[in-house]
Amino acid sequence: MEKVIKWGFIGCGEVTKYKSGPAFQKVEGSEVVAVMSRNLQKAEQYARERHIAHWYADAQELIDDPEVNAVYIATPPSSHATYAIMAMKAGKPCYIEKPMAVTYEECCRINRVSHETGVPCFVAYYRRYLPYFLKVKELVENGAVGNVINIQIRFAQPPRNLDYNSEHLPWRVQPDIAGGGYFYDLAPHQIDLLQDIFGCILEASGYKSNQGGLYPAEDTLSACFQFDNGLVGSGSWCFVAHESAREDRIEIIGDRGMICFSVYTYDPIALHTERGREEIHVENPTYVQQPLIQAVVDHLRGLSVCPCDGESATLTNWVMDKILGKI
Repeated sequence: MEKVIKWGFIGCGEVTKYKSGPAFQKVEGSEVVAVMSRNLQKAEQYARERHIAHWYADAQELIDDPEVNAVYIATPPSSHATYAIMAMKAGKPCYIEKPMAVTYEECCRINRVSHETGVPCFVAYYRRYLPYFLKVKELVENGAVGNVINIQIRFAQPPRNLDYNSEHLPWRVQPDIAGGGYFYDLAPHQIDLLQDIFGCILEASGYKSNQGGLYPAEDTLSACFQFDNGLVGSGSWCFVAHESAREDRIEIIGDRGMICFSVYTYDPIALHTERGREEIHVENPTYVQQPLIQAVVDHLRGLSVCPCDGESATLTNWVMDKILGKI
């Protein structure tokens, strides 16, 4: 692989503007050389504003660009498998937004092509690399709450304004595009983090319901799961809750205390022990994907190994599909 990883973006929506795009330019050994949108005018505007040399309205043209040697796939999940396979068959590594695909089966297809071609594939579970969550992992590994005996996820949010527009529903609540509803969009980060800290989830089941009737996808879920070390956990998600019920919380319960943290709001980490309640404040970088993108670039340059790959990401899709009864 060349010393500089030259990225082509397939998709140039909001996530690339604020979370990832600037990070690709800031990371050492990385450069963005091309972008693609089905709307050529949008791609051109995006490229010109960011001094990116090439823009396309066709994904194959971007993949075939000789300057591009790695591809970032930042489209809705229904096209992830197609674009990832196109890139890898062209010999170009890919970095895919989460969730990896719309089903566990599609994730397996991506992994098969990666194995067949020998071309690596990474998935944007960037929270694994953020200082905030590394601190949570450190507390667990250092025995801050003793032996961990239970995990609880609680997440609730009110409907978003777009959810009420039945004529133009957001793609995140269209299962054929997103894989499910907001659960398939937001739970992946929670589940991935827990598997990164505690190991593989080997059993999972759940119940889903549509309580709000705003869109066809599930909006309320409950689940239970078990890790390969025997640790058990549960989760509840509601995307049509009242504002007063808003919650973003994971509890790690040990035999000598409890760690509480959030996944999306970055509330101070709360450590509950015999000493009482302590708050731990941890700052994250401006561009939250930057630490993971640096790890991916270093991997592609042969400097280190990044384990945030398609195989580890597939485990999360498997858990979600089990909870939703898709497998």
